[in-house]
Amino acid sequence: MAHITEASERPILKSKVFLYVTEFFSGMSVMAAELGASRLLAPYFSSSQIVWTIIIGTIMIALALGAVFGGKWADKDPNPDKLYMRIMIAAVWISLIPLVGKYLILIISGLLIVTVSTNFLIIAAFISCVIIFVPPLFLLGTVTAGLNKFATTSLEDNASVVGRLSACNTIGSILGTFLPTFVTIPAVGTFVSFLIFSGALLIIPLAYFISIKAHRVACAVSAVIFVATSCVSPLTGFAFWETNLAYEGESIYNYLQVKNLSDRTILSTNVLFGVQSVTMKDPGLTGMYYDTALAAPALADKADSALILGMGTGTYARQLKQYYPDMAITGVEIDQKITNLAGQYFSEPSGVPVSTYDGRAWLAASHDSYDVIMVDAYQDITIPFQMSSTEFFSMVREHLNSGGVMVVNMNMVSDGRGSINEALSDTIASVFGAANMLTADVPNTTNRELFAKKSSSGQSVSDMKQVAKADRLRQRTYARTSSSELQWYMERVAGRFAAVPQPDSSSTILTDDKAPVEVLGMRAIDQIIAQEAGPYREILQKEGIGGLLRAVQ
Repeated sequence: MAHITEASERPILKSKVFLYVTEFFSGMSVMAAELGASRLLAPYFSSSQIVWTIIIGTIMIALALGAVFGGKWADKDPNPDKLYMRIMIAAVWISLIPLVGKYLILIISGLLIVTVSTNFLIIAAFISCVIIFVPPLFLLGTVTAGLNKFATTSLEDNASVVGRLSACNTIGSILGTFLPTFVTIPAVGTFVSFLIFSGALLIIPLAYFISIKAHRVACAVSAVIFVATSCVSPLTGFAFWETNLAYEGESIYNYLQVKNLSDRTILSTNVLFGVQSVTMKDPGLTGMYYDTALAAPALADKADSALILGMGTGTYARQLKQYYPDMAITGVEIDQKITNLAGQYFSEPSGVPVSTYDGRAWLAASHDSYDVIMVDAYQDITIPFQMSSTEFFSMVREHLNSGGVMVVNMNMVSDGRGSINEALSDTIASVFGAANMLTADVPNTTNRELFAKKSSSGQSVSDMKQVAKADRLRQRTYARTSSSELQWYMERVAGRFAAVPQPDSSSTILTDDKAPVEVLGMRAIDQIIAQEAGPYREILQKEGIGGLLRAVQ
């Protein structure tokens, strides 16, 4: 058999152990690259189910094509040198991803944002995956077929060989799944994780070619590229254009960025848009949605206690403590690293207990009730479906005192039938009743605050709307806070209040069983992009690339 002769000329392959080791590291690298892909794309496109679907789908296509072509190439030319050269190229490619990948993502996004009208998220994430991840994973997809060719010595043990190769690949894939998620990414970040697994993979072809004293130039070039990108990549961040970052890192859940500005310190979990928390260097209002959300304790019958689901670095807690110093506040934050950053970079108020827990799971385990509950767990398109359903909002209502108010921060303002805000409003109305709800858009942002009140027993459902009138809201705010600044701001908030229509048979009610929040959120992003990028698209159509470049300078 020709392939046996080829393999027998390579002493390192005679025992077959090296073949199984190759399969192991190949499987491990595939899964590590897939998990790394999700973390590389998340700061730009979110970590929604849509993005995960695109990553998994494109990688499976790459592996399937690799298996087909790998089998053909192994039958046509059973030369192990060519297989290990493909592995070397794949390893070097993966090592370059942390250095080059972010630039490619931004270039792709910049081109598409002025040319694509709908489904921007899907198209941009898909093209990014195809360009960045498909080539190396296609090459790794050829490995199993090639190794099977070289490991099989007769038809009698062919099934056993295939089984052992599959087992090695599976075990490697298991480690490639757990190690990045629980060890390397939380410890050293996404960029270094790519380097760790690409380096482990690169050792295999280097060991092979060194043992047979072949392709020394290719080995030297690969090693130099790997060392160079290892030195440079960790020095560059996701937001490489920023010059005033106090911190950039990752947790098991998020990309994290702390930025120091002249008047405030902000936390972001997305490099392109969105602020999740802020602390002002001088006391007062923030100019963000937290100020509008301060209407909640004024709308509630009492303002003695508050629960914040999505504590972040404690912005809302700081504002409540500033204006309602006697209020008892409890915070819940799923990401322990954000809580740590709150103590390091932000003035998180003392005396506020913060539990590291999922908000809904915390509610299920708690028996306490509150006058105000703030739900601030939505990040751009990343809306946890389990915290957007009727079941969740029913749990929130159960934890409100009679006359208590829930305030929900909805951060993708979009209107019309089928919008994410309409679905959330209708869902909450199905629990609280539309008559007990109001919304207020936040000026110059994409945020909308939704207020829902748990009616006191025997109280008219119109009570909330009576309290929400400018004079009543202003008077109650001053009576409770003695703050002239806040009382006059609440008068402006009252002018922005809007009623919520009653859901009808055509309304989208989100449930644990059916909550298409990613699809609805994607529509909102398309709408926002269309509004922001519309003028640039017109310039591109009329004046071409040159006109567009002049416009953005």
